[in-house]
Amino acid sequence: MNPDVVLEARGLTRRFTGVLALSGVDFRLRAGEVHALMGQNGAGKSTLIKVLTGVYPADAGELRLAGKAIHPTSPAAAQRLGISTVYQEVNLCPNLSVAENIFAGRYPRKGAAGLWRIDWARMQTDARALLARLNLDIDVTRLLASYPVAVQQMVAIARALNSQTSVEAKVLILDEPTSSLDEQEVERLFAVLRQLRDDGMAILFVTHFFEQMYAISDRITVLRNGELVGEYLKADLPPAALITAMVGRELSAAAGRNDSAAAAAGEVLLQARGLGRRGQLNPVDVDLRRGEVVGVGGLLGSGRTELARLLFGLDRSDSGELSVAGERVRFDNPASAIRHGLGMCPEERKHDGIVAELSVRENIALALQARLGVWNCLTPARQKEIADRFVKSLGIKTADIDTPIALLSGGNQQKVVLARWLATEPQLLILDEPTRGIDVAAKQEIMNEILALARGGLAVLFISSEMDEVVRVSDRIVVMRDRSKVGELPGNSSEQAVYHLIAAGA
Repeated sequence: MNPDVVLEARGLTRRFTGVLALSGVDFRLRAGEVHALMGQNGAGKSTLIKVLTGVYPADAGELRLAGKAIHPTSPAAAQRLGISTVYQEVNLCPNLSVAENIFAGRYPRKGAAGLWRIDWARMQTDARALLARLNLDIDVTRLLASYPVAVQQMVAIARALNSQTSVEAKVLILDEPTSSLDEQEVERLFAVLRQLRDDGMAILFVTHFFEQMYAISDRITVLRNGELVGEYLKADLPPAALITAMVGRELSAAAGRNDSAAAAAGEVLLQARGLGRRGQLNPVDVDLRRGEVVGVGGLLGSGRTELARLLFGLDRSDSGELSVAGERVRFDNPASAIRHGLGMCPEERKHDGIVAELSVRENIALALQARLGVWNCLTPARQKEIADRFVKSLGIKTADIDTPIALLSGGNQQKVVLARWLATEPQLLILDEPTRGIDVAAKQEIMNEILALARGGLAVLFISSEMDEVVRVSDRIVVMRDRSKVGELPGNSSEQAVYHLIAAGA
């Protein structure tokens, strides 16, 4: 074993029902390095982390820490071995003080056996010392909730460092730690990580942001479809080669037609200028025209869904302007967007789209009822009329309209969500991953319906992680990377052209 290797995985395999999430993966984490783990959604990154930290047992393979075989059975057991994890969502207690969060579960004690009590003075002194190591000087007696997310992230790292109990094994795993941080906060975090790296810490850094990965990492491991693609020194893996490794296809020099101007399908319906939200999306300019499908191309974490949420009022923008049909608007909530003729099929159909306990009829009627208000209720007869019309026009396969939507297939559930918004007669429809998790035939039906809607004058914003779908249905493609718009391409561009634009300048 290389003496610099702190944590090593050999031949890790992990199966779930019907899915091989990891297939014989080898992985090495070295002292004094920041090691980036890259891959698209479903590549196996989260599963690998959960095996390393004892959340899941491996079905095959072994883990070695400082050359010795280990079998962590829980995150707590992994922490006792010296492997600590800081997750994307800070999993601390906002109603406790900073010091209490750092030492929760292992408070310093004083007093005789059986009569001990918490040594508050020592806990606060030790908490300040840990935070000083991270160049953070704050009042550790204040509630964690009183500090911004960036500070809470540092407190989570301090807690992770406090859990290190092995002198030989010093491993810190950071799972999407920058997802809610702005540029200045990211740089502050990176300064801390560089200091920890220089102190000999082995750091595993998981991110979807290319520029951040290249700014902080020394080495890169790429996973694809649960398998190891390779381990690379950062200098040996330029952005275009990284994308090739992640998507599994060579990027040829082919591009779409030379002119970058999209054919004007109709008047501009929605115009966004400098629309953004701190820590989520850098200011973006977007025009959406009547009768046009605008695709959004980008890898996971590029800001696609964040853009959709800002346009629909699910999140409030803190910069920029938005106009609909020439009228300046501000969407503080989805109800405002609906009143201006917008509809949105969300990314997570089961959690944010369908209401599983309600029938097909009731699910279809939801958005229109919200638009009409509580004092103008849709009668059961009117609901039936609307539901029957869309069940027929969209080919929704259901025993009847009063069947619980939970009993329908994924493709038919997606059609019901689409019908819900079409019932409001929208001017603009935002579709975030409308074909995810459905079979090939249902995908094609939905894609055909999207094109038909655009031909009828509807403006459509189409988001998909399947780049071939984006280029197939789009009249124009907005390309995003690292929470920013990096350019636009005409709709007849190739997948390779989109990937080239993503890689350019990363």
